[in-house]
Amino acid sequence: MSASLASVSYIAATILFILSLGGLSNPETARRGNLYGIIGMAIAVLATIFGPRVTMAGIPWIVGTMVVGGAIGLYAARTVQMTQMPELVALMHSLVGLAACLVGYASYVDTSIQFTGAEKAIHEIEIYIGILIGAVTFSGSVIAFGKLSGKISGKPLLLPARHWINLVLLLLVIWYGREFVNAHSIAAGYLPLAVMTVIALLFGIHMVMAIGGADMPVVVSMLNSYSGWAAAATGFMLSNDLLIVTGALVGSSGAILSYIMCRAMNRNFISVIAGGFGTGGGTAPAAGAQPAGEVTPVSSIETAELLREAKSVIIVPGYGMAVAQAQHTVYEITKLLREKGVNVRFGIHPVAGRMPGHMNVLLAEAKVPYDIVLEMDELNDDFPATDVAMVIGANDIVNPSAQDDPGSPIAGMPVLEVWKAKTSIVMKRSMASGYAGVDNPLFYKDNNRMLFGDAKKMLDEVLVALKS
Repeated sequence: MSASLASVSYIAATILFILSLGGLSNPETARRGNLYGIIGMAIAVLATIFGPRVTMAGIPWIVGTMVVGGAIGLYAARTVQMTQMPELVALMHSLVGLAACLVGYASYVDTSIQFTGAEKAIHEIEIYIGILIGAVTFSGSVIAFGKLSGKISGKPLLLPARHWINLVLLLLVIWYGREFVNAHSIAAGYLPLAVMTVIALLFGIHMVMAIGGADMPVVVSMLNSYSGWAAAATGFMLSNDLLIVTGALVGSSGAILSYIMCRAMNRNFISVIAGGFGTGGGTAPAAGAQPAGEVTPVSSIETAELLREAKSVIIVPGYGMAVAQAQHTVYEITKLLREKGVNVRFGIHPVAGRMPGHMNVLLAEAKVPYDIVLEMDELNDDFPATDVAMVIGANDIVNPSAQDDPGSPIAGMPVLEVWKAKTSIVMKRSMASGYAGVDNPLFYKDNNRMLFGDAKKMLDEVLVALKS
């Protein structure tokens, strides 16, 4: 394949990637957007393999590694549950960072192209920055994977003088960058490059370990952005225009998504990185700290009766629904209620779950119609006219303290105002707080009912009661 034909293929792939991002912005067009992305990536891979920079002797090696990687990807796609998607996404981000590191070192030792003067300095800066971003992305994503999968506690690890530690690490990276660029030979550059890599790996670990469970949706989108910039840095190292453009698309879209997530939590990006907000999974409220009043338990049969008599129902799903894998039962209940003429809708908070769009993905998997899955801003004004608001495994995103308590850690965070419905039903395993570690006054309101137990088990009982 000639260089001009490869360039045309790259342009076509870029257009398809842009169309893919546009399609993925809406649930109804997400399948088409995903298809555009697949076609674009296929074109990009084929154009690279058969392009002018790959020799015939190298094609068998490339095809062999693609077969191995494709087999691993296919296995993961078939075996990973939808509830495990957040940790899978974090793991995939780590692989992008690792690839950037490996490509950086390979580019440094490659002597097939000799650079001199300013070109040499620019090339080495590209390598240095590419490995830096890649190492931070790799180690940070591995820690995020551990937190999301429960292998590492979600509680923030706040070291003394952690901001000073980060500043010292940054200064060391700059110092060793100067030493690397001024190295007179490849051998002399290995030490500063290796030291920087270790520092970057430690920085990625320290950064994500300090972030609490409540901020994990922001972490996922942040690492998505980092992986994009790592891919763009790889493109600069390989002089590959498609990688540069694609990486910039992913990096910028991830940064915008991080901003949206932060705005949905009334937090700024710096406070997420440095704040350590959230606990390892919720704790019971301390004695004497809970609001005055008693909780009112409700049975699955009583819950079914409330739903049966309602004309309008809003369901608010949270991470508890994902853990219990209750989305399919939720759909069956929704289908049954709609057949009886009940207006059922879903309210989705931007940070519900453990990654952006987590609840939308689960509901789409259960075949819940897209047109009844609405964003928080589209539904909040409708709660006063709603007969039943049903909260399934959510906590912080329905906490009235965000509006009523200026001293609360979540003060100012936009929340779904379920307490304004005629009756709210909260499904939880226990009275533990959410990942923000904040008690929820919703539980004690006069119009609220608590349905305790595993979400899947209790919803199955509600479904049986509705059918009878």
